[in-house]
Amino acid sequence: MNIQFDVFRKYRQLILKEIEGLTLEQLHIIPAGFNNNIAWNVAHLVVTQQLLNYKLSGLNCLCPDDLIENFKKGTVPTVTFSEEEFEEVKDLFSGLPDTFVEDYNAGIFENFTEYKTSAGLDLNSIDDAITFNNFHEGLHYATIKCLKKFL
Repeated sequence: MNIQFDVFRKYRQLILKEIEGLTLEQLHIIPAGFNNNIAWNVAHLVVTQQLLNYKLSGLNCLCPDDLIENFKKGTVPTVTFSEEEFEEVKDLFSGLPDTFVEDYNAGIFENFTEYKTSAGLDLNSIDDAITFNNFHEGLHYATIKCLKKFL
């Protein structure tokens, strides 16, 4: 599982590097032809990982409920973050992977509710969810890189 954790952390590092130096205004731009922005993608990744790993395991998510409601699958940008709020999202984005690995190694993911993803994949275990989350992170990393080109 260590390679999966390394991939997860690496995507987060790459995304943080990609958004480094962007203004708050740039993070919220929705270019023509897109339905979201960079800020939404970053918050969406925080939320999705928490839902896939913690919620499907019957555990409490480690991010605020309002973040989940505003950035879960099927949402579009309706929130404009302040500098302070986006810093909090970035703190979650960068810190939660280590917390997750610690929790996984502590064995807290004992139960898992099977889930079919919108991509049609069946997740039957926490390990499946970890692998799928990495795929999802990669999709959104590519989206963020694409969005950035239109700024």
